[in-house]
Amino acid sequence: MTNNYIIDTNTLISSLLIKNSVSHQAIEKASRLGSLLFSEETFIEFELVLFRKKFDRYLTQDERLSIIELIYHQSDFVQVTSNIEICRAKDDKFLNLATEANASCIITGDKDLLILNPFKGIPILCPADFLNHF
Repeated sequence: MTNNYIIDTNTLISSLLIKNSVSHQAIEKASRLGSLLFSEETFIEFELVLFRKKFDRYLTQDERLSIIELIYHQSDFVQVTSNIEICRAKDDKFLNLATEANASCIITGDKDLLILNPFKGIPILCPADFLNHF
């Protein structure tokens, strides 16, 4: 059975901006252990957030495009048809993806998601707990 991991947008971007951070280490480990999963909706959110003006001082436009292309080609995509509505709309997309894909874990720092751990048997862990448990 393949391990499939979902990384929320803020954790993913944090890992890209701060090398050797706990978030970066967690994503590196998840990539070694299995696949990173996205839905169309979660990937679009990642792209939009990464191109926010506040990140201009950290990454050029070309660096961001390269990152997006790299992550796109190294990840697996799942078509999501479920429509779980439990927390804020921006977070529900990760729950829908996790449920559809029978994910091994959601890695997030979002308290609205962490409080649901586990969700339908799927662990929802902060990066540090992921490193300790997987």
